[in-house]
Order: sequence, then C-alpha cells, then structure tokens
Amino acid sequence: MHIDLTGRTALVTGSTQGIGEAIAAGLAGAGARVAVNGRDARRAEESAARLAERVPGSDVLPVAADVSTEEGASRVVDALPRVDILVNNLGIFGSADPLEITDDEWRRYFEVNVLAAVRLTRLYLPGMTERGWGRIQYIASDSAVVVPAEMIHYGMSKTALLAVGRGFAKTAAGTGVTVNSVIAGPTHTGGVEDFVYGLVDRDLPWDEAQRAFMREYRPQSLLQRLIEPEEIAHMVVYLSSDQASATTGGALRVDGGYVDSILP
Repeated sequence: MHIDLTGRTALVTGSTQGIGEAIAAGLAGAGARVAVNGRDARRAEESAARLAERVPGSDVLPVAADVSTEEGASRVVDALPRVDILVNNLGIFGSADPLEITDDEWRRYFEVNVLAAVRLTRLYLPGMTERGWGRIQYIASDSAVVVPAEMIHYGMSKTALLAVGRGFAKTAAGTGVTVNSVIAGPTHTGGVEDFVYGLVDRDLPWDEAQRAFMREYRPQSLLQRLIEPEEIAHMVVYLSSDQASATTGGALRVDGGYVDSILP
C-alpha cells in the first residue's frame, strides 16, 4: 500500500518526543506538511530539526503553544489556520493512590487529555467539513477499557476520548471528514521507562524490568512486550490517508491484543 499525503497539512499535538514525534515523522515520511507542537519553543524547534534530518526533503515546522489552554489553542490556529489532519496526541499520565487524587488533579487530567482535544476539534472541524476532506484522530489507550487501579484518573480521561471521538464522527457524518480513536497499548518511551521503574525494581536491567512490568501490571497483553512508538504511528498514518476513507467513528486497537478487552 502506497500512502501519499502530499498537499495535506497535519498538526500533531504533544509531538516533541515519544509517540507524538514518531507520528509526526510517519506523516512527514508520507509527504504531509507537519506541524510539531509542544509548550516549549526550544524543544519544538529541536524536534522539528530532528524530523527534517530524519525525513530529508520534508516540510516540518515548530508550533510552540500549550494547547490545554484557550490562549494556546488560539495561538496554534493563528500560526496554522488550515489543518487537514489533526492528531490529538497530547496527554499526561502517572500512577497514584486513587483515594489520594485531589479534585485539582482530576481536573488537570481532564483538561489536558480531553478538553484540549475537544477544543482543537471545535476549531478545525468546520474548515475540514467546508473543504469536504479531513482526518481527526484521538490517541486513546488500553487504559480506557482496562482501567489500571493505579491510574484511574488517566483511564477516565482516555475513556472520555473514546466518547468524544465517536460523538464527533457523528457530527462529521457525510462530510468527507473521518474521526477515529487509536487505542494504544503500553508503549516504549522515555516517560514510560520512568513509569515502569516507579513500579518495579530499579536495579533490574531494562529488558527484565519491562518483562516484570508486563507480567505484574499488564498480564492481559498477548504481545507481552511494550509497543514501539512507530507501531502506533503506522496506524495513524493509515487513518490519515485516502485509503481509510470508509473508516470513521472507530476505536482501532494497537494495544498488543488485550485478552479481556471489551472491544472486538
């Protein structure tokens, strides 16, 4: 399958590292003009430079703004008024005793992981429908359907994203715009390494620590390993393409095949 996104402009939120940067690289490799987004201008510029080097001839631009705020979202739209592919990847995660999560922390997870995506969808969807083509995606998580006891505030936010994605797909019905969620499983990023070592013995070598984490905390995985960011990016690039024109309102799994998932 040859995917050609030449002429399309993509915005990937939270894309200065990890899954977001891998998605940005995948879209750039398929020919899209890609906006790399993060709160810190220096990190956004460094990420854009890495991607330009990684994908020779690509058109990558940094857009520094905190899209979890109204002001930041407006700044992004001012810098990038037209977007054909919106990938809502921005998210925070962490473990916590459920009975010790404060009201402010519950609100923070909702505002960053859910409301930021809703706000950008509200800003960009009308232009997509007017042009008769667009792709909107929400990077959800296996934690949306198999909520971990140690991070129910995170699971709540990702479950909400599934509802948001399905709802906006109905809003865009018949317009040529597709809206989907990608359910990502535990993925190998720097932040996840820190998270894993917060739950297992820090003296273990990484390969052993990874296996111990999957065995003790994610035993449902059929893959039995962490997913690489590029594996998430492959699904996102496909969903961004013309080839995925009949896929909308879906929650597509790149979760390692969780055996007790409620999804088919």
